[in-house]
Amino acid sequence: MTETDAPRQADLFASMRRAGRILFAATALLVAACQSIVPKGPGPAQPSGPVQTGPDVTEGLPTDTLRHRVALLVPMSGPNAGVGQSIANATTLALLDTKADKVRITTYDTGVGAAAAANKALADGNKLILGPLLAEDARIVGPIAARANVPVISFSNDTSVAGNGVYVMGYNPNQSIERVVEFARGKGLSKFAALVPKGTYGERSGTALLRAVEGAGGTVVSMQTFDRSPASITAAVRKLQASSSYDALLIADSGRVAVQVAPIVRKNGGATARLLGTELWNTDSGLASSPVLRGAWFASVSDGLYRQLATKYRARYGNAPFRLSALGYDAVLLTVRIARDWKPGTTFPAARLRDAGGFAGIDGAFRFGRDGIAERALEVSEIGAGTFTVVAPAPRAFAE
Repeated sequence: MTETDAPRQADLFASMRRAGRILFAATALLVAACQSIVPKGPGPAQPSGPVQTGPDVTEGLPTDTLRHRVALLVPMSGPNAGVGQSIANATTLALLDTKADKVRITTYDTGVGAAAAANKALADGNKLILGPLLAEDARIVGPIAARANVPVISFSNDTSVAGNGVYVMGYNPNQSIERVVEFARGKGLSKFAALVPKGTYGERSGTALLRAVEGAGGTVVSMQTFDRSPASITAAVRKLQASSSYDALLIADSGRVAVQVAPIVRKNGGATARLLGTELWNTDSGLASSPVLRGAWFASVSDGLYRQLATKYRARYGNAPFRLSALGYDAVLLTVRIARDWKPGTTFPAARLRDAGGFAGIDGAFRFGRDGIAERALEVSEIGAGTFTVVAPAPRAFAE
């Protein structure tokens, strides 16, 4: 368990505020799957150690009547320790940048047990939980925190864990699919097909496509599943070719898989189809160097401010952050914003998470709906020759 306060310094946050991008008028504040999927990205392979070491807390944290007690539950050991450390480091940067002297964040390691971490956090008097990262941990932590009337803002993107005091902040593929389909329809594409991996992520992506295409006035002419083996991919693509023609094809998988799928599609009936991707493609900058994906579209959160955060992170910690670290940073911005009207030691005002105007941060505008799932303003990018080009910017605020 590590404890972090905020020294008096600011840089990235100040520049973002001057740009008018950090916080919208606060009103309320989302890979979706029963199994948790952690997008891969550059980052530390092993945890680099505690950000700051506080006093001996084996007997509980000292009473603090001037600051808000906020718990960060992330894996600091085990296979996802690198991601957890990256998120923890980003929360420290957010505290530094905001000069949030009324918020104290203590990190608890879910790698040694989510229930133990949650119980310790509550025993220490924390009134808000940021994390955990994995959906399976959120299912454990949620009921424990609910009994203490402490909200949980999870970094998972599994929408099935939302509700009953658990808010899902992770990047939701359903929303990215809806956004890219809407954009494609606006460009005149009407006949959609899809290749989805077997499993929960693929099932939910397929359902999202069906709903998005129906809502946009298009038609889904074929949808095929595959298990990521070359033979299975080839068979699925040929089934697409045999069933009908299509002018847009969703590859609901990672960028790495899309690179394998695209050449097969081009040789088997999809030579002119516009390829579409999900938010997973945003974690793989190497896609821009792949000629087979030239012209493909995908929707995701904006990377503009994240690149600034990554530069700052590397300068402080000596390595690149995981892309998910932005969730930790933005969770702190949200907390600091609400803390302005939140008396230390009292119950966290969870209703503020559902303010209609939402919040903004590194990943742009977001807000939580009554279902506890974060709705995000997404941009659409096109893969070009060595670069991604934004062809439809993310809205800066929500219309309603």
